[in-house]
Amino acid sequence: MQAAQRSGTRRALAVGLAAVSLAALPWVSEAAPDRHPPRTRTPNAEVITDWSRTAVAVVAEDARRPTAEPFVWYGFVSAAVYNAVVGIEGRYAPYKWHTRDARGPRRASSEAAAATAARRVLLTYFPASKNRIDAAYDVSLAKIPDGRAEDRGVRFGERAAARLIELRENDGRDAKIPYDRKPAPGVWRPSPPADAPFGNTWLAKLRPLLLDSPDQFMPPPPPALTSKRYARDLAEAKAMGAKHSTERNPWQTETALFFSDPLPQQFQASYADHATRHGLDIVEAARLFAAANTATADATITTWNSKFTYALWRPITAIRLADTDGNPATEADPSWEPLLNTPPYPEYMGGHCANDGAAMAVLDRLTGGDIDLRMSSTVTGTTRTYTRSADFNRDVIDARVWSGIHFRTADVVGSDIGRRIGELALDHYFKKLT
Repeated sequence: MQAAQRSGTRRALAVGLAAVSLAALPWVSEAAPDRHPPRTRTPNAEVITDWSRTAVAVVAEDARRPTAEPFVWYGFVSAAVYNAVVGIEGRYAPYKWHTRDARGPRRASSEAAAATAARRVLLTYFPASKNRIDAAYDVSLAKIPDGRAEDRGVRFGERAAARLIELRENDGRDAKIPYDRKPAPGVWRPSPPADAPFGNTWLAKLRPLLLDSPDQFMPPPPPALTSKRYARDLAEAKAMGAKHSTERNPWQTETALFFSDPLPQQFQASYADHATRHGLDIVEAARLFAAANTATADATITTWNSKFTYALWRPITAIRLADTDGNPATEADPSWEPLLNTPPYPEYMGGHCANDGAAMAVLDRLTGGDIDLRMSSTVTGTTRTYTRSADFNRDVIDARVWSGIHFRTADVVGSDIGRRIGELALDHYFKKLT
């Protein structure tokens, strides 16, 4: 009972602080001695992985945010948590926060700061999940000794969250951006069986987390409908991606299905597994999640900008209407169906592969190339382990073609653009302090 009262008091403190302006949030006086001695070790990654799971539960399960959109929210949470942790523990530069303002109080609990930052960001954007979020917060604080270190961590976590929320004001979330392209050869239109409209068009113009603009890494146009490359791409998707393909072998089918699980959630679980198995401390884990999630958020934004700009039709439309594309090397099949249902947005570039390229670039840099990534799929009930990013990217590129929902060029281009975004993440952010 007393433990519940103490955690409730800490939560009440966090709620009260959230109502205070960023500039007015108080620093705790260092004059009085601590009741607890300074830490002799850096905390482990548990609070980071715990709040990653809570973010998934809130964003993907409660709010049911679709497609790749969760990458954006995980980026928000991870960036705030990272700032909360490195502001206290040091070692790496803060994310878009002046070093003087980003410096946390001495002998504060980075675990309390991380939990508080995650809680505040999630409550700000997903207030309907308050009960779930507050329950997770109580569990986090119950693991931390009561005292000044915890109180200081709570206060600094609120500051870190407030900074992230301030950065994301008026960023274009949920803006009404109509898609009004008229159907024509090569132009995307809703695809069966759902015939759903272009989803989440606002992502195309959302202010990125790392890049200067959504079109900083805009890919070149897709192959012309009359080109040899387009004809090759269509023929491959038609043969290998058909629902009842006789050319796709069982392993290829399993690969296609494996990577049909929602990628944002697959990656969060894989990062948590990696952090736990490799014994990352709170700082290294916070950096892993922040770099990977902000990079994949920007890969998503870049992808949607490309899709909105080029509006290339999907294989199901292209194959059924191949007699209208002006290419003598293509042949129409009006009854063709893909292995997987086609998602409700244009084809080029491949978003899954762009996210993968970004995440793999981050993992390459953080691990020195031996990524040791375990990923599980609820669709197939299997787990795969990858030690090389090139193998992972190859399998995903193939999987999207074998699924019948992408052309190879879109996936190769997406993977390349994603890698460039992932490299930028660690070239310009999350750098070691000198």
